[in-house]
This record gives sequence, C-alpha cells and structure tokens, in this order.
Amino acid sequence: MPLYRDEGIVLRTQKLGEADRIVTLLLRSRGKVRAVGKGVRRTRSRFGARLEPGMLVDVQCYEGRSLDTVTQAESLASWGEAIARDYATYTAAAAMLETADRLTEEHEPTLQQFLLLSGALRSMAERAHDPGLVLDAYLLRALAVAGWAPSFHDCARCGAPGPHRAFHVASGGTVCSVCRPPGSASPAPETLALLAALLAGEWVVADASDVRHRREGSGLTTAFLQWHLERGVRSFRLVEREQPPGRPPARSALGTAG
Repeated sequence: MPLYRDEGIVLRTQKLGEADRIVTLLLRSRGKVRAVGKGVRRTRSRFGARLEPGMLVDVQCYEGRSLDTVTQAESLASWGEAIARDYATYTAAAAMLETADRLTEEHEPTLQQFLLLSGALRSMAERAHDPGLVLDAYLLRALAVAGWAPSFHDCARCGAPGPHRAFHVASGGTVCSVCRPPGSASPAPETLALLAALLAGEWVVADASDVRHRREGSGLTTAFLQWHLERGVRSFRLVEREQPPGRPPARSALGTAG
C-alpha cells in the first residue's frame, strides 16, 4: 500500500467501532478522501484532537482499497477553536464544510476548492467579516468553481446587458423582461449588488451593506445552491443570520434565509 502525505481540511467525521473514526478530508493535491483514524476516539490518542471538522492538518496516510488509513497528523491551523467560540460563526463554518463535501468528488483533485475553503475558514477564525457574508461569499464562489456561476447583472438566458430586476434560480440568475419565467423573484437592486460584490470579493461594498439586503441575498444564495445540489444542506437549519433592527434574534430553521 503506497504511503502519501498532504495538507488537508477535515470536512466531517463519523464513528467506526469503539475507538476508531472515519475522517473525510479535502486534500490540497488529492481532492477528497475518506480515511480511518485508528484509536482516535481514545483519550490517549496521539492525534485524535487534530482530526476534528474545520482543522487544517498535515496528514500522512496509507492508501487502501476503499478507505485510507491515517498514520500521522500535524496541526497547521487551529481554526476550530476560534470558530467554535461564536455560535453564528460555528454554524456558518459547518454549512461551508458540508457544502464542500457535497461539491467535491472522492479522489478528484480540486485545488481551487481547497484554497477557497481554507481562505473562508481563516476569515471566519480571524473575524475579518460578518460570518453570514463570508458564508454567502464562499457558497457563490464554490458554485462558480464547480461550473455554476450565477449572473447578477446580465440576463442569464440571452445575455442581454443589465442590470435586470428579476432573479430566477433555475435560469442561472438575473433575467431580462423577455426571458423572465413565471415565479421569478424581484430582489432589491442593492441585494443583487451585494451578491455581485461577494462573488467578486469586493469586501468594502459587502461590509457596508444593509442587514435586510444581506438576508434577502442569503435566501437567493441558499436557493441557488440547493437547486444545483438537488438536495438540502442540513447545516442551513442552524445558521444564525443578522436580524433587521427591531426584530428578535432567531435560532432555529427560521434563521436560514428564505
């Protein structure tokens, strides 16, 4: 069995037997892999704490037929501790990790997805921006890398120059009055400008946005993602969003945009 070493981000874990754990990693060079961490659930494990979701690690593994085996793990960035201190940050990071798991295939190298996720997690840990904005920026960019870049200016169907007011998820973004299908949404122009800024990485514009436009943009982003994934992302039920002034905070499924 060949031995390999790579940098990776822990996407999720699941119990295996009494002391082992299956760890899903997004590796810089190899893409997504599933590996067994033997004995990592024991309190005396040498590297069990380093194989938690959100951790950036340098791992050494043996390649197996169906599952690889982790033989060594060194922590490169302890984002997990910083992210877990805040509920909104923690749930947003969980949604990013689940999305990365859904958008990637096993043993298919995807350096762009790795760099995108690592940058987003670092931003979360450093509190560089509002966690909801970081989440939406990550989702939009991850979709673009996967080949599903939304349009927030020109018509997604015919390419007519924008801006356009209607937004249709199945069509790929904003649509002109000629192409507009029934049931299209009519978001505020400021919301579309915010989403375009998040996709382009224009943080000055994003950070200055109004809360109501962030929430509307989050709803469109979530709907667009789940349309292309063809299934829901369970972590969205727990994501806590900013509330407009005068509204009580929500900590349930109502906290997801929609």
